[in-house]
Amino acid sequence: MEPKDSPTPDPTTADEPLDTSRPFLRARGVGAGITPRRLNGPRFRRVFSDVYVSADRPPDELERIQAALLLHPAGARASHHSAAALYTVPVPVDPRVHVSVPDADQRRWRPGVMSHLSPAGIVPWRRSGLPVSPPDRLMVEMAGLVDLVDLVVLGDALVRRTGWSADRLRRVLADCTSYWSGRARWAAGFVRDGVDSPMETRLRMLMALAGLPEPVVDHHLVDADGVVLRRLDLAYPVPRVAVEYDGRHHVERIDTWLDDVDRDAELREERGWILLKVVSRGVYREPDRTLERVATALRSRGVEVGPLSPAYREYFPG
Repeated sequence: MEPKDSPTPDPTTADEPLDTSRPFLRARGVGAGITPRRLNGPRFRRVFSDVYVSADRPPDELERIQAALLLHPAGARASHHSAAALYTVPVPVDPRVHVSVPDADQRRWRPGVMSHLSPAGIVPWRRSGLPVSPPDRLMVEMAGLVDLVDLVVLGDALVRRTGWSADRLRRVLADCTSYWSGRARWAAGFVRDGVDSPMETRLRMLMALAGLPEPVVDHHLVDADGVVLRRLDLAYPVPRVAVEYDGRHHVERIDTWLDDVDRDAELREERGWILLKVVSRGVYREPDRTLERVATALRSRGVEVGPLSPAYREYFPG
């Protein structure tokens, strides 16, 4: 068994050639025959104090996380923003590398590295060969750092990336007693399966916080044989009202735009749907107008929609 405070194992051992394309500890490099003078020369680049890598490797986030983990004892894991980066899920930018350890004396302070104390017993997942916080723990970690909408964006993306269902995320969080777990559970209550993009989440949260009826996420229109003809981001199937976020990629290619025009016309003219397209301006700059458009469309199809709640303005001030 490795000592409690042993460093995170270097990918190579003393019996193997040193792979300088991956971050390595200074002591490991010297042990492999690289003199301190060469380490400080143009062939190598220092990532953090005592951690180096070949200068031929372009800097990236993965390299910095690998290097930060090398500084910490075995049992450390990438957490917070760094775990999100390894899952490739969206969170607000933080230039620091975040690492969590189970014991306070295992934290290692360096410029650009943030060490956190984590409850014992967290079983890491692995992404890109590195230990990371599991999805439920990542939700709790980020609950103290981002607002409700960003936390739901994270949850929707984690569900899509990890294969967990939204229900499973909620079940696992139900047993968590960490300080921020209540806020993580609150956000998880809004997480849904089948969400395609962060902006789709933001549009849905705008509607939810305003008190509009909840739409169906990723609604499929099928023919008599069950073949999917069209997928709708957010849909009210009975009144036949659909709301879709229209990102820039939909108009940058003329063939994509023409295909969308044809599908939208078929949806409206042949199937009787009201289709509301929303762009980023309708979420960030004109949320009031977007909500009124949705409410008006629903009322026109006989859906009772009460006065809008002002709760959305905390997150979507316009």
